[in-house]
Amino acid sequence: MYPKDNIWNTPITDLPVNAMSDAWLSNMSPGSNLHPDFGPSYGAQPVPYGIPITYVSGSHPKVHVKFQYSSESDHVGYPLGSDTKIEGGSNSGGDMHAIVVDRSTCRLYETWDTRETSRGWTAGSGATWSLKGHKLRPAGWTSADAAGLPILPGLLRVGEVKAGFVGHAIRFTAPETARRYIWPARHEAGGTDSAAYPPMGARFRLKASFPTSGYSKATRVVLQAMKTYGMILADNGSAWYFQGEASRHWPSTMISQLKGIPGGAFEAVDESSLEVSPNSARAK
Repeated sequence: MYPKDNIWNTPITDLPVNAMSDAWLSNMSPGSNLHPDFGPSYGAQPVPYGIPITYVSGSHPKVHVKFQYSSESDHVGYPLGSDTKIEGGSNSGGDMHAIVVDRSTCRLYETWDTRETSRGWTAGSGATWSLKGHKLRPAGWTSADAAGLPILPGLLRVGEVKAGFVGHAIRFTAPETARRYIWPARHEAGGTDSAAYPPMGARFRLKASFPTSGYSKATRVVLQAMKTYGMILADNGSAWYFQGEASRHWPSTMISQLKGIPGGAFEAVDESSLEVSPNSARAK
């Protein structure tokens, strides 16, 4: 997902600790553990937890979508249809994200609160990106995510974990964020002006000293990704919830072990030195 020099795919092991790290962490429930926001639903919903990904070809019909946040949404045809997988299932009442990748053009389409009604498709907001480039949303614009970022590049995917390598940052949420955003985010949805709360786009990494022996192979793969690429704060939500694709194939041991990792084992990093342009996700 995206070129190698995109910020999502850039290692952060050598970046300095952010000067606000301790303050931000103190307001992020550091005593809470990580929570994989994906995995078996155990009958609570008809599909697994997580955000599903739909892959289509360039010939897939495109539809008009009516948006609640119209002024900050991309008004293009979206390749939605009966084959579109929606988070939680159709009309589930949750976030109902839809993520669609056009394999022919490497174009990503994402919507939030996605519904097919008798009058056509509706969504809270929608955005599209070329996965070949680095272009960000216009400054101040949301996407299908509160931070104005794409969701897909921050999702853990079963295939990469089973292959033994996750080479990108992971999307996660915090209970309360500041009313500001930092690169690469483009939008804020905060509830406080206090600088002691993290802004959208803040990046965190698992401390290098955190021991990983004794964990399953799949768990170690994820923990190494959190040390090397970290996690990007992309939305308001439950403390230390991080996202992955909806799948019935996630290892149950991995899910269980990740729930035992404390949020206090992370630190915020300062990635400002990687910025090439505020309008680009390309990293130095």
